[in-house]
Amino acid sequence: MKRLVTIITFILVFANISAQNPEFALPSIISDHAVMQRNSEVKLWGWCPSVWDLKIVCSWAPTDTIHVKSDMHCAWEAYIRTPEAAGPHSIRFYGWENKLEREIKDILMGETWLCSGQSNMEYIMSYPVRDAGDITKALENKQVRFFKISKATSKYPVERIQGQWEICSPETYKDFSAVAFFFGQHLNEALNVPVGLIGSYWGGTAVEPWIDEFTFSHEKELFELSQKQQVAGWSPTANSSIYNAMIHPIKNYTIAGVIWYQGEANNERAADYGPLFDGMIRGWRNEFHRFLPFYFVQIAPWNGYADRNAAYLREQQADVAATLHNTGMVVVSDLVNDISDIHPSLKKQVGVRLANMALKKTYHREEVEPYSPMLKSIRIEGRKVMVATTAIKLTCNDKTIQNFEIVDQAGNVYPADAKLMKNGEISVSSSKVKTPVAVRYCFTNDAVPNLFDSNGLPLAPFRTDRKK
Repeated sequence: MKRLVTIITFILVFANISAQNPEFALPSIISDHAVMQRNSEVKLWGWCPSVWDLKIVCSWAPTDTIHVKSDMHCAWEAYIRTPEAAGPHSIRFYGWENKLEREIKDILMGETWLCSGQSNMEYIMSYPVRDAGDITKALENKQVRFFKISKATSKYPVERIQGQWEICSPETYKDFSAVAFFFGQHLNEALNVPVGLIGSYWGGTAVEPWIDEFTFSHEKELFELSQKQQVAGWSPTANSSIYNAMIHPIKNYTIAGVIWYQGEANNERAADYGPLFDGMIRGWRNEFHRFLPFYFVQIAPWNGYADRNAAYLREQQADVAATLHNTGMVVVSDLVNDISDIHPSLKKQVGVRLANMALKKTYHREEVEPYSPMLKSIRIEGRKVMVATTAIKLTCNDKTIQNFEIVDQAGNVYPADAKLMKNGEISVSSSKVKTPVAVRYCFTNDAVPNLFDSNGLPLAPFRTDRKK
């Protein structure tokens, strides 16, 4: 009986493949169960013979037939206007002699986000997620859908990728990014619209392979910085190699924005990360032809980094958030259950904080507060450094405030005591320093903050002795 079922299945699959015209093709991301950007002009593209009068008919506008012809490479592209209504919708493609070549079904209109980075973004739902809580209801939500791009690398930009849209369910969610999963669930709940999540990530990757070739070829300084990275690695290290295979093929797909969690692999070259990361974001915006919102995670504490590499890299990430428009950084230094594990298993709140950043900056939800308190100013009063932050009030969740340091005139760094003052400032001092010149907070590889604002967000790490 089992053998008979296998034979029948093979025949059905073969018949289905045979029925498809090999002359007509669509990218895999334009397929059943897709989430397309609502109320937007979105691009459709594919391949067919140039003699065809390809007709495109959308279910929400059945009388507005779009006619398009392909070029000498048999490639075509067309733009359609998507509706506000979620659907489901469908799109039909008619080829030679008005034959129906393909019908894409169960399309939802909503908000589609690209979720990218290295292993902390790749960390999937089947791994331990210790702050997940009860996700039973979330798994029944058919409005959240995933498209996971298979890992690939290429010397040159490629046009096609492997992948398929999957509806969130108890069977499909396990193999998708935990950060992206909770980001999408929170957005869907807050906006009450479908959410599409495109996963393109690869553990252990530095930023250079994610930067597009055009950016490197037009910005000599970035190319020179990229030459410092190691040739050998667990994942591709060549410039643009992952971008070519895992981002370039979807650059025509209209998205709402990008969430990003990466940087750990660049810790040994932290001083160069800011310019490279800035260049990557600008390059993606250029390639997607959109001024994409770009929200990212400041790397988490881990005691395996050398020197203070992680602290320097976080500083570079903060620079990008402060200087590059339409970006946002979420601080997750408190979301660590084990500083000896570079992959913290507290992933829900990472996704929620990214979603709150999007709700505030992209969807203009004024009631949402996604920003961690930051250093505002300092003044030195004798042996004390008085620290002012952007928070009206901070609270400490321990008996004593941890992870402050004082810098003396010789540049030596000493652990310091800190006290919250009634006016909201923090008084910082050390018995070993008579004349302080600077102060640091959580400026190490593995410091976990214990100062929080009224929204439960941690005070971001900083130092005031940075040389300009």
